Amino acid sequence: MELKRIAVVGGGIIGTAVARELTRKQPQAHITLIEKESLLAQHQSGHNSGVVHAGLDCEPGSANAKLHRRGVELLTAYTTQNGLPLNECGKLVVAQDVDELERLEAMLERAQTAGVPGVRMLDRSQMREVEPGVRGIAALHSPHTAITDYSKITEAFARDLEATGGRIMCDSEVKRVDVMGNEVRVRLALPGARDSTMTADGGTYDLVITCAGLQADRLADNSGLDPYPKIVPFTRDYFEINGEAAQGVRGLITAVPGTPNPVHLSTTTSGALMVGPYASLSLGREGYSRGLSGFKLDDVASTLGFGGFWKYASKNIQSAAREARTAVSPNTYLESARKYVPDLNVSAARPGLRGVLAQAMTADGSLVEDLVFTTRGRLTQVRNVPSAGATCSMAIAEHVVDQALAQVS
Repeated sequence: MELKRIAVVGGGIIGTAVARELTRKQPQAHITLIEKESLLAQHQSGHNSGVVHAGLDCEPGSANAKLHRRGVELLTAYTTQNGLPLNECGKLVVAQDVDELERLEAMLERAQTAGVPGVRMLDRSQMREVEPGVRGIAALHSPHTAITDYSKITEAFARDLEATGGRIMCDSEVKRVDVMGNEVRVRLALPGARDSTMTADGGTYDLVITCAGLQADRLADNSGLDPYPKIVPFTRDYFEINGEAAQGVRGLITAVPGTPNPVHLSTTTSGALMVGPYASLSLGREGYSRGLSGFKLDDVASTLGFGGFWKYASKNIQSAAREARTAVSPNTYLESARKYVPDLNVSAARPGLRGVLAQAMTADGSLVEDLVFTTRGRLTQVRNVPSAGATCSMAIAEHVVDQALAQVS
C-alpha cells in the first residue's frame, strides 16, 4: 500500500531518526516532523553527557544488546560521513575492593559474550597507563566507548529530512492522535492555551509514529491507548569542571554498577569534564531549572498519585535516602569522585547540566528498561527506549519504522 502522508511526533533524537528513516523506506511519501518546542532536541536529547555507550551492561543475546551493537555501528558511520564530533576516548569501570572486582569480572564476561569490542581487565599499573590520575584495585577497559554531541546529530537528522522534501513543524504541541479507519488525525494544542481541552487541526495522515519521550504516557492516554507504562521523571544533575582542572581525566571513569552513589566522570567534545549525574525525583517533567522554579504541580501530582511509584519507592528505600542526601548536599558526590581520582580539583566544579530522565514504570512498580512501543492500526507510539536510547537511536528507528510499516502493508 502506498503511503502519501506520514507524521512523526517528537523532535528529539528518536523522533528525528525515525523521520529520517522513513524518508529512506518511503521515499514517495511526504514526511512531517511535529515538535512542540521552537527548536529540536530541547529535552532528553539535549540534556545528557553525550556518551556513546558500548553496551557493557547488556545481557548477551538480548534485544538491548543487539540494539546497542547496531546503534553504535550506524552512529559511528554516520558521524564520520557527516563530519560530526565523535571521540573514542575510552572508558574505565573501576573496582575499589574485592566485592566490586567480582562484579566487574562478571561484567567483563557479559560484555565479551555480547560482542563488545576490545574490552579487557587491567591491573593497577595498566589502568594508570590509560588514566594516570585514577585509583582502584582493577578496572575494565572499554577502548571504543566514545563521546559525541547528540544535539548536533539531531540537527543533522533534521537536515537530512528537509533535504528530501520533508517538513518540520515547531511550536506545535500534539494533544492527541485519533485513528479513523484508514487515516490518522493529529490534534494540536491551541496556541497560548496549552491547558485547554479544545484543539486545533494538525493534519490527516496515512501513518503516524509518536516519539513523545517525557510526555509519552500522557499522549497515549489522551489518544485512547493504554496509559501504562507511566512516566516518572527523575532529575539528573551534573557538575562541570573547565580549563586546566578538567585535564586530569582523559576519557570516562565510572564506578562498578551496583555501587551505592555511583560515580561517573566524563569528558565532553567541548573539553569540559562532567561529574555525574546524581539522581533525585524531579519536581517537573521538564524542570531544568534548579530550585522551585522547575516545580510543576500537575507533574508532581501525577507521580505521587501513581500507585506504581509508591511500590517502587517501598522497594528502594535505601537508595532513595542516599539520593535525597545527595540532593540536599551535592558536594558529597564530588567527594565520592575523589575516591577514584584523588587529585580531582573539586573546588573548580560548578553546577552544570541538568537533565530529566523519562523513567517508564509499570503498575507494580517495576522499571521498564527495554524498547516498548504500541500499535493501533496506522498509529505507532514509542512508549520507552533503553537508557542508552541516543546511542541506539538509528537502530531504534530502523526497528520501529519496519514494525509500523508492517502493520499497514
